[in-house]
Amino acid sequence: MSSDRKFGIIVQIGDILVSEDVLTEYFACDYESCRGACCIEGDAGAPVAEDELRRLERDYPAYSSLMTPRGRNAVTEKGFFEMDVDGELVTPLPDGGKECAYCHFGPSGECLCAIEKSGCVKPRSCSLYPVRVTELTGGGLALNLHRWDICTKAFEKGRREGTLVYQFLKKPLSDCFGKDFYEALEAAAGKIREEED
Repeated sequence: MSSDRKFGIIVQIGDILVSEDVLTEYFACDYESCRGACCIEGDAGAPVAEDELRRLERDYPAYSSLMTPRGRNAVTEKGFFEMDVDGELVTPLPDGGKECAYCHFGPSGECLCAIEKSGCVKPRSCSLYPVRVTELTGGGLALNLHRWDICTKAFEKGRREGTLVYQFLKKPLSDCFGKDFYEALEAAAGKIREEED
């Protein structure tokens, strides 16, 4: 495989397509630099899968006290999700705000997830970031790397530490898609490295 190819390869594992940069790009969240900016910035909330909505509602009593009053008001007024401009399900945002309704702010203003802080399970799109999951027409999923300027330090930290995206996401990838999927992903990454050497 030539390293000067114009287009990356796609790895298929079962019915899941994985873009090459998930396996070859470096990334390690640098929370000390961003302080949870990915939960605050942007023009819409985080993607939510339809099968996660019941859990968000069920667990609400466990995490709602950790949310801000604005966040709780957003859930009261909009529900546990809203639709973005593309018609996709996303976490609600408080009116006039950019932060996710499920944010929790620490004493120094750092942003955390109220759901995760309570011990409950946050949406998959949050735990898998910077990988975005897209449902394909006719079934199957696509895993692609999302590049956002607020994560520049995370890409730099990953490069310094030698941590690849899929390695940084070992636990959430295994939790979401299974241990066998992760092992196949690891094998595919090794093959790509061999072919590039």
